[in-house]
Amino acid sequence: MNTVQKKILSLTAIVLFIMVAIWFILTYYNQKMQDQYNDILQRYLQMNEVSASSQQLVTSLNNYIQTPTSSKLSNVESDRQRLLDAQLQIADLRNNSNRFTLTNYLNLIDSLVDSTNRSIRLLNEKNNEEALNDFTEATRLSKYISEMTLTLLGTELQTYDQFYRGMIMQSVELKKLGVWMLALITFLLLLFTYWFSLSITRPIQRLTQAARELSRGRFDTHIEIYANDEISFLAKTFDRMRININNLISEIQTKAQLESELQKNKLLLQESQLRSLQSQINPHFLFNTLDTLSKKAYLEGSVETSDLLTSVARLLRYNLKRLDRPVTLYEEVRVLREYIFIQKTRFTERLRFEEEVDEACLHVQIPGLTIQPIIENAVIHAIEPLEEGGTITFRVRDEGSEIIIEIEDEGSGISEEKISHIMEDRFAGQEGDGHSTGIGFGNVINRLRLYYGREDVLAIQSQVGKGTKVILKLPKEREAG
Repeated sequence: MNTVQKKILSLTAIVLFIMVAIWFILTYYNQKMQDQYNDILQRYLQMNEVSASSQQLVTSLNNYIQTPTSSKLSNVESDRQRLLDAQLQIADLRNNSNRFTLTNYLNLIDSLVDSTNRSIRLLNEKNNEEALNDFTEATRLSKYISEMTLTLLGTELQTYDQFYRGMIMQSVELKKLGVWMLALITFLLLLFTYWFSLSITRPIQRLTQAARELSRGRFDTHIEIYANDEISFLAKTFDRMRININNLISEIQTKAQLESELQKNKLLLQESQLRSLQSQINPHFLFNTLDTLSKKAYLEGSVETSDLLTSVARLLRYNLKRLDRPVTLYEEVRVLREYIFIQKTRFTERLRFEEEVDEACLHVQIPGLTIQPIIENAVIHAIEPLEEGGTITFRVRDEGSEIIIEIEDEGSGISEEKISHIMEDRFAGQEGDGHSTGIGFGNVINRLRLYYGREDVLAIQSQVGKGTKVILKLPKEREAG
């Protein structure tokens, strides 16, 4: 993890590195210029050394000629070797501009050494006159060497005059370069410092803004800080705290919603039971009376009337069951057939009922009194108002994880606005008026949603003037909770 301390140390290391780099660059250029100065000065000193050595050699030779002793001869030998050494160094100074002059210069040195050697040899041979002639020649050669040294120095000055000017210009440019480098490095350091400070202050500002939003109750604001230091760790911890608080609030809201739905379910159940109780006028007496009328009609030969009374009794008994207990789809279909039988007796040929039922689907459980109120609603709104009646189609089929129930009529249809009102349960307390069960369409929708824990358990498809289709999507397995 990159800590803030490491970032500060990194900034310090970068600054030190830049300072050291500048120092090395300036030192390098300064040393390079100094080496060039030393090289030129060394050339001058070497040429001057030749001139001085030649003069010293002539002086030592003169002293030896005047008083030949071994010590003075030793001085001559020493000065001659000094001149030869200077000659070797001068030979390295040859270039295109002084090649010819320097060659003559070196030849003069050789001639001076030869004259010195001959003078000493002739003096040892007691040939003093010839020795003096060679000494005179050596003196003349020494003067030539001095003059040619001045000539070479002049040539060197002319050769390196442009170089001197270039060095001066280079010195000026180096100063300018130093100023520009200082300005550039200052700018880069300021830019890097600004970026570095933002890498610390920006996450803190985001964290502060997130804390401000959290204090206002907005727990859905995600905190994103792209870093890898203590501030990032603090932000992630803060974000986890926000998520935990948000989850806790959501859990509390969910529990409150569940309690509200449970209370609503109880109220719906109480309403349904109250309406059911309102329709129960001594039910046992009513059942016994209907049973007696059915038997009497059968004994009198009115079989159709007897069947009708039996169906009414069964329908009434089924409708008086407790609504908080689920039933099988088989029971719902069976009581539906009783209801259709009664309605066909009423509407005769005006009511046409068609079934497409997959018997393998009838084992699933659904809330009681679910299908009959929907069929009854179709009878009231799609069959009864039409003089020629109509057809109601009832389908049950298996769709994998769901059982699909479709109830379709050929009535006048329902507008989109009214469908929305029905699905939003705005007429839940009104549509039951006039129904035999006392249970309206909205009541059925709410009970299905509560039973299966889903909102999409029922859908209505309709066009004005083209009929209505109610689709129930019943899961084979209820959701937990």
